[in-house]
Amino acid sequence: MADKLNDLAGRMGKAPKGLGLGVKLLAAGAAAAYGVQQAMYTVDGGHRAIMFNRLGGIQDYSLTEGLHFRMPWFQYPIVYDIRARPRKITSPTGSKDLQMVNISLRVLSRPDSLNLPQVHKELGQDFDEKVLPSICNEVLKAVVAKFNASQLITQRQQVSLLIRKQLTDRARDFNIILDDVSITELSFGKEYAAAVEAKQIAQQEAQRAAYLVEKARQEKQQKIVQAEGETAAARMLGVAISQNPGYLKLRKLNASKKISATISQSQNRVYLNAGSLLLDVANPSFDIGINATAKPTDVVGLATS
Repeated sequence: MADKLNDLAGRMGKAPKGLGLGVKLLAAGAAAAYGVQQAMYTVDGGHRAIMFNRLGGIQDYSLTEGLHFRMPWFQYPIVYDIRARPRKITSPTGSKDLQMVNISLRVLSRPDSLNLPQVHKELGQDFDEKVLPSICNEVLKAVVAKFNASQLITQRQQVSLLIRKQLTDRARDFNIILDDVSITELSFGKEYAAAVEAKQIAQQEAQRAAYLVEKARQEKQQKIVQAEGETAAARMLGVAISQNPGYLKLRKLNASKKISATISQSQNRVYLNAGSLLLDVANPSFDIGINATAKPTDVVGLATS
C-alpha cells in the first residue's frame, strides 16, 4: 500500500507547471463570481427593502423595486411586502343600552413605504400582529358605546364611517396605512334577539286585533246598511201595492211559475187547483183581498205625509 501511494505522488510531481496556475485562476474566477452574486440582490414588485449595516445598523432609507448592490457580510437587505393584506378582527363589546354586540371588521392594511426603517425599528416585520388587534378592539368599544342596539342597525353606515376614521388615525401613529375598513358581521346576544322577537310578535298580535276590530265595525255597518235597504225596499213595496194593486197579481203569477217548474221536475204526481197554484187572479175575491191589504198602507202613507 505504501508503494502505491509513493508511486501516485511521483506522478503528480511530474505534472506540467501550467496546471497549478490554471487551477488558481479557476479558483479566483469562482470566488469572484460568488462575490458578485452575493453583492447583488433583487427587490420584487410590490416590495421594498431596507439595508442593515453591521457597523451603522438600520439605514434611514428604503430601496425600491429592481436590482441593487451591497457589500457582502457587512450589509444585508430586509425585504418588506407593502401590498395590502386582509385581516378579520372580531370583538365582543357593549352598546349604549348595555346590550352585548358581536362585531367583526375586515381590515386591509399595509406599512408606510416611506417610513419602513422606523416600522422595523419599533415593530418589526409582524407589525400587523402587534398593532391591529389592540387598536381595533379599542376603537370598536369606543364607537359602539355611543349607539343603542337599534341605532347600530339603522345607522350602520354612520357607525362604519366613524370606526374607519378613528381606526385610520390610530394606525397612522404606528406608520400603518389602512386602505379599507368594513363591518362584515353585526350580531346581538340571545337575550336581545329573544326580546326583539317577542316585541315583533306583540306588534303583529296588536295589528291583528286592530284588524279584527275594524272588520267587526265594517260588518256592523254593513248590517245597518242592509237593514236600512230592506226597510226602504219594504216601504217602496207597500207604496207600489197601494198605488197599483196589480203588482200583487204579477208577483202571484211569478210565484205560480216557480211552483209549476218545481212540481214538473218531481217524480210524484200532484194535482193542484188554480187557488193552490196562485192562478186565481181573475177571481173577484182576489181583488177584495188586495183592497183589504192596500187600505192599511194608504193609512200609513197618509199618517206619514
